[in-house]
Amino acid sequence: MKIEVLFPEVCNLFGDLANIRYLKKCLPDLEVIETGLKSRPVFLDEPVELVYMGSTTERGLGLVIDALRPVRDDLIARIDAGQLILVTGNTLDVLGKTIRSDWGLDLEGLGLFDAHAEYKMLKRHNSMFLGAFGDMEIVGFKSLFGLTTVGEDANALFTTVRGFGRGGAVGEVKEEGFHRGGLMATYLIGPILPMNPPFTKYLLRRMGADDTLAFEDVAMEAYRRRVAEFHSLAFDPVYR
Repeated sequence: MKIEVLFPEVCNLFGDLANIRYLKKCLPDLEVIETGLKSRPVFLDEPVELVYMGSTTERGLGLVIDALRPVRDDLIARIDAGQLILVTGNTLDVLGKTIRSDWGLDLEGLGLFDAHAEYKMLKRHNSMFLGAFGDMEIVGFKSLFGLTTVGEDANALFTTVRGFGRGGAVGEVKEEGFHRGGLMATYLIGPILPMNPPFTKYLLRRMGADDTLAFEDVAMEAYRRRVAEFHSLAFDPVYR
C-alpha cells in the first residue's frame, strides 16, 4: 500500500506532515513516496492509495502552482476518476482560480474550484474549528491571512458548527473546505488526522486498509475531550 506526499520540501508547515507519520504508525508496512517540485507525481501513472499535500508559505503557493500546472489536465482526470487526495491548510488555495494579497501576491490558481482567496498580510486569522462530516464531528485549527469567496460549483467538505467556514465572520458561512471526486481539501491544520480518529478510520477504509488506529484508546479519549471543549459555550473559537 502506497501514500504519495507532494512537495514535502515546501508543504511542511504547522506540523502537517505528522498526518503521514501517524498513518505510518497505523500501517507499519505502508510505503511513503515523497515527490519533489521537479518531479512528475507518481499517482498520475501508477496506483497510489492516498495522495497528501500540506501547508506551505505564500512563496510556496506559487511553486506548487508551477509544479502542478503542466499536469493540470491529468490531475483533474485522476481526481474525477476517484483518486483519493487529502489537502490541508492554505495549500488548497492553489486549487482555486486566484490568490491575491495586499502585499502584491498575484497568482492564477489551477481552477479546479470557483474560489478566490484574498490575503491581508498584517491580519492573520487564528481560530479553532468544530464541524461535521456526515455523522461524525471534526475538530481542528486555522491559521490564515485571508478568507475565500466561492461560486456555486464549489462543494464543501465539512459543515461548520462553531468557528469560521470558508469566508465571512464566525457563524456566517457554514461550508468549510472543498470536495470534488476523490479530492478532499480543508483549511484545517492540527494535524487533522491524529486529532480526528473517526475521520482517520474513514480515510483508512477508503484506502482499503484495516481501520485499527495506533494509540487508538488515547486518541479517542483526547478527541472526545476536545469535542466537548469546543462545544462549550465558554469556548471562544477565535484567538484573542
